[in-house]
Amino acid sequence: MKRNLISYLVLIFAFLLINSGCSTKKVNEGFDCFSILAGREATIDGSVMFAHDEDDGGKQVVNWYKVPSLIHSPNEVINLKNGGVSLQPEKTNSYLWLEIPGMNFSDSYLNQYGVCIASDACSSRENKGVFTDGGIGYSLRRIMTERSKTAREAVKIGGELVSNYGYTSSGRTYCIAGPNEAWMLSVVNGKHWIAQRIPDNHIAVIPNYYTIGEIDLADTMNFLGSADIVKYAIEREWYDPDNGPFNFREAYSSSGSLKSKTNIYRMWRGINMLSEVDYDVEDNFPFSFEPEKKIGVWDFMKILRDHYEGTILNIDNRNPHMSNIRSICSNTNQYGFVAQLRSEMPVEIGAVLWIAPRRPCIQSFIPWYSGITKVPDGFGRNTYDQAIIEHFNPPPDIHTPVPELAYWHYYQESEVNTGDYGKFFETKKTEIDAIENYLFKNQDGFEKEVLKTWEIDKKKALQMITEYTAKWAKKTLSN
Repeated sequence: MKRNLISYLVLIFAFLLINSGCSTKKVNEGFDCFSILAGREATIDGSVMFAHDEDDGGKQVVNWYKVPSLIHSPNEVINLKNGGVSLQPEKTNSYLWLEIPGMNFSDSYLNQYGVCIASDACSSRENKGVFTDGGIGYSLRRIMTERSKTAREAVKIGGELVSNYGYTSSGRTYCIAGPNEAWMLSVVNGKHWIAQRIPDNHIAVIPNYYTIGEIDLADTMNFLGSADIVKYAIEREWYDPDNGPFNFREAYSSSGSLKSKTNIYRMWRGINMLSEVDYDVEDNFPFSFEPEKKIGVWDFMKILRDHYEGTILNIDNRNPHMSNIRSICSNTNQYGFVAQLRSEMPVEIGAVLWIAPRRPCIQSFIPWYSGITKVPDGFGRNTYDQAIIEHFNPPPDIHTPVPELAYWHYYQESEVNTGDYGKFFETKKTEIDAIENYLFKNQDGFEKEVLKTWEIDKKKALQMITEYTAKWAKKTLSN
């Protein structure tokens, strides 16, 4: 049974008094993105699910690309940002790519095997990181995407790259999900990392701090990581064995990230929207937990749209995106997605990214099937190969709105609701509900038709899902 609301509302109100002087900019700095991972026994349809809000402040633009599987010549390399190189395998995977030009740690991927990767910044206390050939940062998730066939394999590839090159940012957790399992890979500035598997019947929530606690590297089914992860913490005097079991988040996290109210509130809210246990904001939150009931895609969509509705934190009804208290759906959202990763059908059909561009609260989530052969016209500024070349050297007019690019439609629509969000939201909610209810109701029937076609003509089946995705993506541009 859920605990009485009063017990934690009092605590929340006290925190609000402390935070009341913070500006939106100050609250948002360094605390971007929010993710949830669910094992296949925790979901209604038996899929592994991964929900993510991508948050990035400042001027941004988002491009969608479908990158084909590529054959590479001998000795071909991928150039890392700071001068290092990594030898390409003979063949790399195809993938859907959501790109934010110029950004180091913001892109999301879904590859041809249903491996989905995005990340959450998690600042560490490391100030003596060791690097080889300039280290690795931006290219880490792309290489994992291009070379992995499972989530576990992606973790191993990522861990090896961090061990070899050293990670260039303060710290980060990569959420990695596939049709059979989900993982969190937490990396620290330099060459240390730890990864934990989400149990099949559990859900794991992460804002912008490390959530992996006690570890057991002997249990390779559920943990992978640097062999010296504990020894190094002892050497740096971050952990004293006399004080109890080793806890990764306590040893390696920056104190600011663990104490941040914007992290605590979002973690508290995400867990309490799904868990059978009702946590107070001052409780020690679990790495993962069993949900109150099995969850569906729509449950994750609701969380990605959340502004603390129904709690004392929902203090600005005029426009929650302008509140001092950062919510899950925030003023820096660039897109949200729910990955529905099913193992009982061909991955081209079974792996779906339900994407809501810009702010999920005012856009419909549309299914983008992993097997689509191309993205609709207007969703990418360039070809995929040109985007790779220009990522860190985009053209000067990259942030100039152009009607031909889909992102600017979503961006401009998100900006017009500043004055009266409530009224605008009610109008949009009617449109959103109509589209999503139709898509949920018809998903099973549509996919059955595609599967029938798949048995006869795979090329035609891929054309069906490509046209279906394009149809609904374009529909969001006309609303």
